[in-house]
Amino acid sequence: MNNTYEYTGNLHVHTSYSDGQALHTKVVQAAAEAGLDFVIVTDHNVWVDKCEGYYDYVLLLVGEEIHDVRRQPQANHLLVYNAESELSPLASDPQGLIDAVNQRGGLCYLAHPDEYGSPLSPDLDAIPWEDWDVTGYAGLEIWNYMSEFKARIRNKVAALFYAHFPTLGIRGPFRATLRRWDQLLAQGQRVSAIGGSDAHGNTYSMGPIRRQLFPYEYLFRCVNTHIVTQRPLVGHLEQDKQLIYDALRAGHTWVGYDLPASTTGFRFHARSGAKRALMGDGLARVGATIFEIQTPQSADIRLLLDGKIIARTRGDHLQFTTAEPGVYRVEAYRNYRLERRGWIFSSPIYVT
Repeated sequence: MNNTYEYTGNLHVHTSYSDGQALHTKVVQAAAEAGLDFVIVTDHNVWVDKCEGYYDYVLLLVGEEIHDVRRQPQANHLLVYNAESELSPLASDPQGLIDAVNQRGGLCYLAHPDEYGSPLSPDLDAIPWEDWDVTGYAGLEIWNYMSEFKARIRNKVAALFYAHFPTLGIRGPFRATLRRWDQLLAQGQRVSAIGGSDAHGNTYSMGPIRRQLFPYEYLFRCVNTHIVTQRPLVGHLEQDKQLIYDALRAGHTWVGYDLPASTTGFRFHARSGAKRALMGDGLARVGATIFEIQTPQSADIRLLLDGKIIARTRGDHLQFTTAEPGVYRVEAYRNYRLERRGWIFSSPIYVT
């Protein structure tokens, strides 16, 4: 797979147009300071037009996180990209909403599909996805930083501890989400992976203690979505916007926890005869299939077939040959802050 290009973005961000604390210009400034190539704002039930473009060499795009505000308890948050219109009036019908996104040439992902709320506040209630009979979505947000943090703060002591040492609570996607993802793939669905910060920039209080726990810039250094494109970004809004959304739609993605070590440079390829594929692609076998996995640093690398580990190594390279059809994806883990942490989670290659 020669002549590919890699870019890093954060796809789940809120501004003061909904429940975040900063305007778009501050968000994209934080993204630039964190070294991102693009950032997509996804305010709740509001599509903000006329502010997309390049700022500080970072491409700012605008999507939306749509949910039915009348539904109690809350559920079914949908991340919508490239629909170019306000679709929140359709929120009460998840399938109708997904269909409308696709009809407009957009794409969508189920946000934080498994969540575990905190008993400390109603604002920290779980907001899972519940309507699993829907079809037509591009993928799952398999790792949401703030969802994982919320799951850790079971009491005030835990809240204070993880407020001061947040890296100790961030370990990887929920196992329930990974299992669900594998179940969907086993049913024949093509479901790619994204991850995001769910950044709000909020300040939290507990008695006299008042603290901005997660500045935008900090979160933009943590859980991101990396994409692989066939052409480089050139600094033109419409052209580069299409390139990014085409890569997302194709599933040429992996989720990287870039704080312990940058995941830039990860690659996951397969070949069979003269045919080649990268994550997100289908591959029709011509005899055996050879998988190549490269990580930018040494890690516990795992190749999974239909949700089960079939090859594993400690290092920065794994090659594996097999004749088995199925859905293949990669997980990689690294030790960080005295514990094994999730590091890389790739979208699948579909071998037939």
